[in-house]
Amino acid sequence: MTTETTTSAKLHQKSCVVFGATSAIAQAVASEHAKHGYALALVGRNQEKLEQIKSHLVTLGASQVSIHVQDLNAFDKHEELLQGILAEIGQYDRVLIAQGTLPEQRDIEKNYALTEQCIKDNALNTISLATSIANAMEAQKAGKIAIISSVAGDRGRQSNYIYGACKAMVTTFAAGLRNRLQASNVHVITIKPGFVDTPMTAHIPKGALWAQPEDVAKDIMSAFEKDKNIVYTPWFWRYIMLIIQHVPEFIFKKLKL
Repeated sequence: MTTETTTSAKLHQKSCVVFGATSAIAQAVASEHAKHGYALALVGRNQEKLEQIKSHLVTLGASQVSIHVQDLNAFDKHEELLQGILAEIGQYDRVLIAQGTLPEQRDIEKNYALTEQCIKDNALNTISLATSIANAMEAQKAGKIAIISSVAGDRGRQSNYIYGACKAMVTTFAAGLRNRLQASNVHVITIKPGFVDTPMTAHIPKGALWAQPEDVAKDIMSAFEKDKNIVYTPWFWRYIMLIIQHVPEFIFKKLKL
Protein backbone atom coordinates (compact mmCIF):
# COMPACT_ATOMS: atom_id res chain seq x y z
CA MET A 1 0.00 0.00 0.00
CA THR A 2 1.42 3.37 -0.98
CA THR A 3 1.76 6.28 1.40
CA GLU A 4 -0.95 8.13 -0.53
CA THR A 5 -3.33 5.18 -0.21
CA THR A 6 -2.59 4.84 3.50
CA THR A 7 -3.26 8.52 4.04
CA SER A 8 -6.48 8.32 2.03
CA ALA A 9 -7.67 5.33 4.09
CA LYS A 10 -6.93 7.23 7.30
CA LEU A 11 -8.83 10.27 6.09
CA HIS A 12 -11.92 8.22 5.32
CA GLN A 13 -12.07 5.97 8.37
CA LYS A 14 -15.24 6.27 10.39
CA SER A 15 -14.63 8.52 13.38
CA CYS A 16 -16.42 9.83 16.43
CA VAL A 17 -15.14 12.61 18.67
CA VAL A 18 -16.48 12.58 22.22
CA PHE A 19 -16.32 15.65 24.44
CA GLY A 20 -16.87 15.05 28.14
CA ALA A 21 -15.71 11.51 27.48
CA THR A 22 -15.50 10.39 31.12
CA SER A 23 -19.24 10.89 31.74
CA ALA A 24 -21.31 7.71 31.96
CA ILE A 25 -23.43 8.46 28.87
CA ALA A 26 -20.38 9.45 26.83
CA GLN A 27 -18.57 6.25 27.79
CA ALA A 28 -21.57 4.18 26.75
CA VAL A 29 -21.80 5.96 23.38
CA ALA A 30 -18.06 5.54 22.81
CA SER A 31 -18.39 1.82 23.58
CA GLU A 32 -21.15 1.44 20.98
CA HIS A 33 -18.98 3.12 18.36
CA ALA A 34 -15.98 0.99 19.31
CA LYS A 35 -18.02 -2.16 18.67
CA HIS A 36 -18.56 -0.89 15.12
CA GLY A 37 -14.85 -0.27 14.53
CA TYR A 38 -14.86 3.51 14.72
CA ALA A 39 -11.77 5.59 15.37
CA LEU A 40 -12.41 7.55 18.56
CA ALA A 41 -11.02 10.79 19.94
CA LEU A 42 -11.79 11.27 23.62
CA VAL A 43 -11.70 14.67 25.32
CA GLY A 44 -11.88 15.13 29.08
CA ARG A 45 -10.08 16.52 32.11
CA ASN A 46 -8.96 13.33 33.86
CA GLN A 47 -6.08 11.61 32.07
CA GLU A 48 -6.16 8.49 34.24
CA LYS A 49 -9.85 7.90 33.53
CA LEU A 50 -9.34 8.61 29.83
CA GLU A 51 -6.54 6.03 29.69
CA GLN A 52 -8.79 3.44 31.33
CA ILE A 53 -11.60 4.17 28.90
CA LYS A 54 -9.18 3.98 25.97
CA SER A 55 -8.02 0.49 27.00
CA HIS A 56 -11.62 -0.69 27.25
CA LEU A 57 -12.54 0.74 23.83
CA VAL A 58 -9.58 -0.96 22.18
CA THR A 59 -10.72 -4.33 23.55
CA LEU A 60 -14.20 -3.64 22.13
CA GLY A 61 -12.82 -3.17 18.62
CA ALA A 62 -12.13 0.53 18.12
CA SER A 63 -9.81 1.00 15.14
CA GLN A 64 -7.99 3.83 16.89
CA VAL A 65 -8.36 5.70 20.18
CA SER A 66 -6.67 8.97 21.07
CA ILE A 67 -7.08 10.98 24.26
CA HIS A 68 -6.95 14.73 24.74
CA VAL A 69 -6.76 16.17 28.25
CA GLN A 70 -8.46 19.54 28.28
CA ASP A 71 -10.60 21.69 30.56
CA LEU A 72 -13.39 22.64 28.19
CA ASN A 73 -14.02 25.86 30.09
CA ALA A 74 -10.72 27.11 28.68
CA PHE A 75 -12.51 28.58 25.67
CA ASP A 76 -9.34 30.09 24.24
CA LYS A 77 -7.91 26.57 23.86
CA HIS A 78 -10.83 25.20 21.83
CA GLU A 79 -9.56 26.06 18.36
CA GLU A 80 -6.13 24.57 19.03
CA LEU A 81 -7.72 21.43 20.45
CA LEU A 82 -10.12 21.04 17.53
CA GLN A 83 -7.44 21.64 14.92
CA GLY A 84 -5.30 18.95 16.53
CA ILE A 85 -8.16 16.45 16.51
CA LEU A 86 -9.06 17.31 12.92
CA ALA A 87 -5.47 16.76 11.78
CA GLU A 88 -5.57 13.39 13.48
CA ILE A 89 -8.85 12.04 12.06
CA GLY A 90 -8.89 13.80 8.68
CA GLN A 91 -12.45 15.09 8.88
CA TYR A 92 -15.31 15.18 11.36
CA ASP A 93 -17.73 12.30 10.87
CA ARG A 94 -19.62 12.14 14.17
CA VAL A 95 -19.26 14.34 17.23
CA LEU A 96 -20.91 13.94 20.63
CA ILE A 97 -20.85 16.87 23.04
CA ALA A 98 -21.61 15.44 26.48
CA GLN A 99 -19.89 17.96 28.72
CA GLY A 100 -21.76 19.13 31.80
CA THR A 101 -22.27 19.28 35.55
CA LEU A 102 -25.30 18.96 37.84
CA PRO A 103 -24.98 21.48 40.70
CA GLU A 104 -27.41 21.74 43.59
CA GLN A 105 -30.09 24.31 42.82
CA ARG A 106 -30.30 25.46 46.44
CA ASP A 107 -26.58 26.25 46.45
CA ILE A 108 -26.32 28.11 43.17
CA GLU A 109 -29.56 30.12 43.45
CA LYS A 110 -28.00 32.03 46.37
CA ASN A 111 -24.64 32.65 44.73
CA TYR A 112 -24.33 34.32 41.33
CA ALA A 113 -20.70 33.22 40.93
CA LEU A 114 -21.89 29.60 41.11
CA THR A 115 -24.73 30.39 38.72
CA GLU A 116 -22.26 31.84 36.24
CA GLN A 117 -20.07 28.75 36.58
CA CYS A 118 -23.10 26.55 35.91
CA ILE A 119 -23.79 28.50 32.70
CA LYS A 120 -20.19 28.03 31.58
CA ASP A 121 -20.22 24.32 32.43
CA ASN A 122 -23.58 23.49 30.87
CA ALA A 123 -24.10 25.97 28.05
CA LEU A 124 -21.24 28.22 26.99
CA ASN A 125 -18.57 25.55 26.56
CA THR A 126 -21.00 23.46 24.51
CA ILE A 127 -21.89 26.44 22.32
CA SER A 128 -18.23 27.33 21.82
CA LEU A 129 -17.32 23.79 20.76
CA ALA A 130 -20.38 23.35 18.57
CA THR A 131 -19.73 26.66 16.78
CA SER A 132 -16.22 25.66 15.69
CA ILE A 133 -17.20 22.09 14.84
CA ALA A 134 -20.21 23.29 12.84
CA ASN A 135 -18.02 25.64 10.81
CA ALA A 136 -15.61 22.80 10.01
CA MET A 137 -18.45 20.45 9.02
CA GLU A 138 -20.06 23.16 6.92
CA ALA A 139 -16.80 23.53 5.02
CA GLN A 140 -16.51 19.77 4.42
CA LYS A 141 -20.24 19.50 3.53
CA ALA A 142 -20.76 16.52 5.82
CA GLY A 143 -20.95 15.46 9.44
CA LYS A 144 -23.26 14.81 12.37
CA ILE A 145 -23.26 16.54 15.75
CA ALA A 146 -25.17 15.16 18.73
CA ILE A 147 -25.52 17.66 21.56
CA ILE A 148 -26.75 16.53 24.95
CA SER A 149 -29.30 18.91 26.39
CA SER A 150 -31.95 17.83 28.91
CA VAL A 151 -35.68 17.63 29.52
CA ALA A 152 -34.94 20.19 32.25
CA GLY A 153 -34.67 22.81 29.52
CA ASP A 154 -38.28 22.41 28.41
CA ARG A 155 -39.77 24.41 31.29
CA GLY A 156 -38.34 26.19 34.31
CA ARG A 157 -39.06 24.43 37.60
CA GLN A 158 -38.05 25.60 41.06
CA SER A 159 -36.02 22.44 41.71
CA ASN A 160 -33.51 23.05 38.86
CA TYR A 161 -34.35 26.22 36.95
CA ILE A 162 -30.75 27.43 36.65
CA TYR A 163 -29.52 24.15 35.20
CA GLY A 164 -32.71 24.07 33.13
CA ALA A 165 -32.03 27.56 31.79
CA CYS A 166 -28.59 26.40 30.63
CA LYS A 167 -30.13 23.45 28.82
CA ALA A 168 -32.84 25.65 27.30
CA MET A 169 -30.03 27.77 25.85
CA VAL A 170 -28.37 24.66 24.42
CA THR A 171 -31.66 23.38 22.97
CA THR A 172 -32.41 26.69 21.23
CA PHE A 173 -28.85 26.99 19.96
CA ALA A 174 -28.95 23.45 18.55
CA ALA A 175 -32.29 24.15 16.84
CA GLY A 176 -30.90 27.21 15.10
CA LEU A 177 -27.72 25.37 14.14
CA ARG A 178 -29.77 22.50 12.69
CA ASN A 179 -31.78 24.98 10.63
CA ARG A 180 -28.65 26.73 9.39
CA LEU A 181 -26.66 23.62 8.47
CA GLN A 182 -29.29 21.45 6.81
CA ALA A 183 -28.40 22.93 3.40
CA SER A 184 -24.76 21.87 3.92
CA ASN A 185 -25.51 18.16 4.53
CA VAL A 186 -24.62 18.59 8.21
CA HIS A 187 -27.04 17.13 10.74
CA VAL A 188 -27.52 18.38 14.31
CA ILE A 189 -29.23 16.16 16.89
CA THR A 190 -30.59 17.45 20.20
CA ILE A 191 -30.53 14.75 22.87
CA LYS A 192 -32.89 15.29 25.81
CA PRO A 193 -32.33 12.68 28.53
CA GLY A 194 -34.61 12.43 31.52
CA PHE A 195 -33.37 10.90 34.77
CA VAL A 196 -30.23 8.80 34.16
CA ASP A 197 -28.50 6.64 36.77
CA THR A 198 -24.92 7.94 36.66
CA PRO A 199 -22.24 8.87 39.21
CA MET A 200 -23.41 12.49 38.84
CA THR A 201 -26.87 11.50 40.14
CA ALA A 202 -25.70 8.93 42.71
CA HIS A 203 -27.02 11.04 45.60
CA ILE A 204 -30.58 11.13 44.23
CA PRO A 205 -33.10 8.38 45.13
CA LYS A 206 -34.01 6.33 42.06
CA GLY A 207 -37.45 5.32 40.81
CA ALA A 208 -39.30 3.84 37.83
CA LEU A 209 -38.52 6.78 35.52
CA TRP A 210 -34.75 6.32 35.76
CA ALA A 211 -32.74 4.94 32.82
CA GLN A 212 -29.29 3.40 32.51
CA PRO A 213 -26.55 5.12 30.46
CA GLU A 214 -26.43 2.14 28.08
CA ASP A 215 -30.10 2.64 27.19
CA VAL A 216 -29.52 6.33 26.47
CA ALA A 217 -26.48 5.42 24.36
CA LYS A 218 -28.57 3.11 22.19
CA ASP A 219 -31.03 5.93 21.56
CA ILE A 220 -28.15 8.23 20.60
CA MET A 221 -26.75 5.62 18.21
CA SER A 222 -30.18 5.27 16.62
CA ALA A 223 -30.39 9.05 16.28
CA PHE A 224 -27.04 9.11 14.46
CA GLU A 225 -28.09 6.31 12.12
CA LYS A 226 -31.56 7.70 11.36
CA ASP A 227 -30.69 11.42 11.33
CA LYS A 228 -33.22 12.22 14.02
CA ASN A 229 -33.63 15.84 15.06
CA ILE A 230 -34.78 15.80 18.68
CA VAL A 231 -34.56 12.70 20.85
CA TYR A 232 -36.20 12.30 24.24
CA THR A 233 -34.59 9.40 26.06
CA PRO A 234 -36.15 7.21 27.27
CA TRP A 235 -38.98 7.82 24.79
CA PHE A 236 -41.71 8.39 27.38
CA TRP A 237 -40.16 11.71 28.45
CA ARG A 238 -41.53 13.29 25.26
CA TYR A 239 -45.05 12.79 26.60
CA ILE A 240 -44.21 13.68 30.19
CA MET A 241 -42.73 16.98 29.07
CA LEU A 242 -45.59 17.61 26.66
CA ILE A 243 -47.95 17.52 29.64
CA ILE A 244 -45.66 19.70 31.77
CA GLN A 245 -45.29 22.27 28.99
CA HIS A 246 -49.06 22.63 28.65
CA VAL A 247 -49.95 23.13 32.31
CA PRO A 248 -51.28 26.72 32.55
CA GLU A 249 -48.83 29.06 34.24
CA PHE A 250 -51.26 30.15 36.97
CA ILE A 251 -51.44 26.49 38.05
CA PHE A 252 -47.85 25.55 37.27
CA LYS A 253 -46.32 28.27 39.47
CA LYS A 254 -48.03 26.73 42.51
CA LEU A 255 -46.69 23.24 41.92
CA LYS A 256 -43.76 21.84 43.90
CA LEU A 257 -41.70 20.56 40.96
